[in-house]
Amino acid sequence: MNTETLLLSIAMAIAAGLVGAFAVMRRMSLAADPLSHVALPGIGIALALHIAPVFGAVAMLVLGALIVWGVEEKSRATTESVIGVVFSAALAIGSIMTTGENLIEALFGGAGTISWPEKVFGLATASAIVAFIVIHRNSLIVMMVSPDVARTAGINVRRLDLLYLEAFALTIALGLRYLGVLLMGALIIIPPTTAKRLAYDLASMLWISVVLSVISTTLGTGIAVRLHREAGPVIVLVATALFLLGLLPRRRWKHE
Repeated sequence: MNTETLLLSIAMAIAAGLVGAFAVMRRMSLAADPLSHVALPGIGIALALHIAPVFGAVAMLVLGALIVWGVEEKSRATTESVIGVVFSAALAIGSIMTTGENLIEALFGGAGTISWPEKVFGLATASAIVAFIVIHRNSLIVMMVSPDVARTAGINVRRLDLLYLEAFALTIALGLRYLGVLLMGALIIIPPTTAKRLAYDLASMLWISVVLSVISTTLGTGIAVRLHREAGPVIVLVATALFLLGLLPRRRWKHE
């Protein structure tokens, strides 16, 4: 793995750690897995047009997040329920449009050769996601605790919720190259869940989640290279091992 690809994977892991921490606190972490399947039709369209699959995935995920946001408001259904409906339709369409080796790569990932446009787009998108979470961290917390209090404080709850959903979708898109549609949700779920157990406050949960996500990605990729395997499944196994290790101590990390 060259330096640019390594930086891209680390940037993706940082974004996943931050976005995933808020997803866990909002109890929508399981939404990462079904939402990632929305990328399949976009990947199929991109392959048909002979363009980088990641760009088709991004377009479809951004559209899917917008649909979830709109339907959620109209139907008053939960985010997870709406994502489940959108995911089912997208999975069916994507399975029809993407076949053979392309389908396997889309489902499980496969780094291959990453073009310069993909690298630039990935680094820029990851930086934007991290900046969004850092800048709007307090507003996201208030909105999560009480939307009514957030509105009273002058926060545009609907717009912030849309921006978070789009950041959530873009984070999934960043990791599809490494983990695929089936496994990307795991990187958003497992490290933040481990961090929640180990952390003593929100700030520590955020940085622990980021650290665990980066360790899972870099260590998993390194092991996969040595074993001549695809990185995605190994990254998930490393993240799972860290989660199991996190179950051993009974006290949370505290400042001495």
